[in-house]
Amino acid sequence: MPLARSLSVTSLSGLEEWDEEFDLENAVLFEIAWEVANKGKFGGIYTVIQTKARLTAEEWGENYFLVGPYVESNVRTQVELIEPTNPTLKKTIEKMNSSGCKVYFGRWLIEGSPYVVLIDVGFTAWSLDTWKSELWELCDIGVPWFDREANDAVLFGFLTAWLLGEYAAQSEEPPHIVAHFHEWLAGLGLVLCRQRQLPVATIFTTHATLLGRYLCAGNVDFYNKLAEFNVDKEAGDRQIYHRYCLERAAAHCAHVFTTVSQITAIEAEYLLKRKPDIVTPNGLNVKKFSAVHEFQNLHAQSKNRIQEFVRGHFYGHLDFNLDKCLFLFIAGRYEFSNKGADIFLEALARLNYLLRVNHSDVTVITFFIMPARTNNFNVETLKGQAVRKQLWDTAQTVKERFGKKLYESLLVGQLPDVSKMLDKEDFTIMKRAIFATQRQCQPPICTHNMLEDSSDPILNCVRRIGLFNSSADRVKIIFHPEFLSSTSPLLPMDYEDFVRGCHLGVFPSYYEPWGYTPAECTVMGIPSISTNLSGFGCFMEEHIADPSAYGIYILDRRYRGVDESCNQLTSFLFQFCKQSRRQRIIQRNRTERLSDLLDWKYLGRYYISARHMALAKAFPEAYMYELHEPTSTSGFRYPRPASVPPSPALSRHSSPHHSEAEDNDDERYDEDLEAEKDRVNIRQPYSLPFKNKSSNAHVANANGDGVPSDKN
Repeated sequence: MPLARSLSVTSLSGLEEWDEEFDLENAVLFEIAWEVANKGKFGGIYTVIQTKARLTAEEWGENYFLVGPYVESNVRTQVELIEPTNPTLKKTIEKMNSSGCKVYFGRWLIEGSPYVVLIDVGFTAWSLDTWKSELWELCDIGVPWFDREANDAVLFGFLTAWLLGEYAAQSEEPPHIVAHFHEWLAGLGLVLCRQRQLPVATIFTTHATLLGRYLCAGNVDFYNKLAEFNVDKEAGDRQIYHRYCLERAAAHCAHVFTTVSQITAIEAEYLLKRKPDIVTPNGLNVKKFSAVHEFQNLHAQSKNRIQEFVRGHFYGHLDFNLDKCLFLFIAGRYEFSNKGADIFLEALARLNYLLRVNHSDVTVITFFIMPARTNNFNVETLKGQAVRKQLWDTAQTVKERFGKKLYESLLVGQLPDVSKMLDKEDFTIMKRAIFATQRQCQPPICTHNMLEDSSDPILNCVRRIGLFNSSADRVKIIFHPEFLSSTSPLLPMDYEDFVRGCHLGVFPSYYEPWGYTPAECTVMGIPSISTNLSGFGCFMEEHIADPSAYGIYILDRRYRGVDESCNQLTSFLFQFCKQSRRQRIIQRNRTERLSDLLDWKYLGRYYISARHMALAKAFPEAYMYELHEPTSTSGFRYPRPASVPPSPALSRHSSPHHSEAEDNDDERYDEDLEAEKDRVNIRQPYSLPFKNKSSNAHVANANGDGVPSDKN
């Protein structure tokens, strides 16, 4: 099945510069999602909404409103409630509140401080049966009483449609409203807007299809059988047919349908039966350091903190050199197969064998950061940190006593007698500390007490492959079944600091519509492994000529079997272990430079294009817009680095014929020169021009061809 390209491909210059810009002064944007000021079930959508808000607020100013559910615990810490500044919206909220709703207005306390309209879904639960009956009469979609999430979606959908309809009714002039709905939980509002023929330009973005998530969780050959699925039967078998109908209806009713990656676009075409109009990749707000190598210093600081944890965790078995230790990690939702934890563990077993037979002095410590059901910290793990702290205190005590004697000796003008500097008491203290580090058992795999230890997929796989953190193993495993926190008594680090301290992030996902974890690694200058079944992996493969040279390793899980993919992953890991420290530093520099590709300043243009396309379809008399199909020469790709590759074997040589000079450790490498060459290959951030005002139609393409209204 070929990777067909949508109308807008993920090529940053695939979108033409507009000769005339849209006048957005009379337009208003509502962005609707269950994750607005509410970190729901899937954190990725929350991250998209939160990080994109600043750019969108800059574009739309006072005419941008996020709409989400009112969750009191979140509002207390994230939202400043204020009076509405927009007079039309103020009348709308007052009218809804007087009609039996509870609608709040405020500022979300994140970058950009966007306005939020928060609707108390529970307060209008008395209308649920009435609205479900109306949904059945209008759309033939029945929602079962026991599906609480779907019931919330019904309430939220009717309330958002009410909000948009009331806003249109309260407007003195016919408004140009753009409503952008994210995911199926918000999708019913879009369907109702179209059914009621409200003057609203609608956009629907699916971040991952419902059926795709469920099918992949069932260990099916998803991508090879994508065209063969009986979608109605599959959704019915999994008791999500009503949810699937809501999602599919939203996708078909929207003026513009978007997905977050090319791989999800193919999935949506087969499962939702509509090809996306445009792909809108996910970005991040990238903060550049004033000093070029500041992120390297942060890496060193965070690595030292991880090393302190490792010293405690492996006390009594610390028979490896921490300076030759590599820290790898995988993080995310605990989806054992979807997130690739199964193939990663198998690759670690093979890597362990390769390191042992090659007598490598490198030790690999791998962290699994995946939340699971636990009841507390493991006693042995807590004891390790206590023993480490006790050793540190002992060393400090002896150091102070030694320093005092040295000071006294120097005061009287004598060189100290080293044999008398440490007395019997000092040796006793140190011996007791050494005896305290003796341990009869192996260092624990899991840092917590698991509630379902015997059936846990990661622990069962570890038992099968036999990686028990023994002295002979060159690969060690630490399973931390809880999200990281700076207040933890065990590993007191935030996720961002932890990622900075690691050497490599490994995300061999089978199902990953985008993949924020490798993107976050890239922005922080940490190399990562992703797959050609993840949106991030496909995006990077398209924009970088030699991804591995930039620390972006793309694992082939689409066209290879599981064993072949596992061997390729093992090869990536083994070659990474063979890098010298200098090669890793060079690679981190290159990885960090790719962060520009993931900045919302670039990727936000796709959302801008989607909104303009929706306006042109909904209001053809006022807006005209045509998206150009990019030519084969449009777009850009990062070339291979100018200097020699940092990886000993994976990257191609910088010249056709390999010379001995390239093996020299004093390889030619000019960081500033290479960075300057890389910067040439990426455009300057797109600035948001909104200056042209005209009573006539606003043309978005050079030839002035319009797009007819799409009534679906």
